[in-house]
Amino acid sequence: MTWFILIALLGIGLTLILTEILFVPGTTIIGIFGLLVSAGGVYYGFVSFDTGTAWAILTVTLLLNFSALVFSFRSGVWNKFALADTIKSRSFDNRLEGLELGIEGIAVSDIKPIGKAEFLDKIYEVKSDSGFIRVGTKLIITKLEHNTIIVKS
Repeated sequence: MTWFILIALLGIGLTLILTEILFVPGTTIIGIFGLLVSAGGVYYGFVSFDTGTAWAILTVTLLLNFSALVFSFRSGVWNKFALADTIKSRSFDNRLEGLELGIEGIAVSDIKPIGKAEFLDKIYEVKSDSGFIRVGTKLIITKLEHNTIIVKS
């Protein structure tokens, strides 16, 4: 029973430390608790066994913990959990595609100074360069810059 308790403490401690390093990076309660459980297991070994066996338990614990960490990083097992893809696109990259200066449209909402307008059967967010524009007013695109459609009535 003594060996079972010792192995359980050391195994739980190792599992918590690996969880801390691989899944929850940073010094959090999981890593600290894992260190405490491992230290408790080593302390239990010193209390329950003679000094030679206790030092052997400490040595084996340190070797197993270090070996598990090295193996887990070198084997590539954890690459399955890591994010490998990156997002290379940006928001609204093709938003103004097909629009040109001088295209006429209609205000779908009040534009004060930002609102909605319809151009080429699509609704866009637009900005007025001439102040307030009422819904239903015909508009003309005067500028296209920085993903912003600037209109006037």
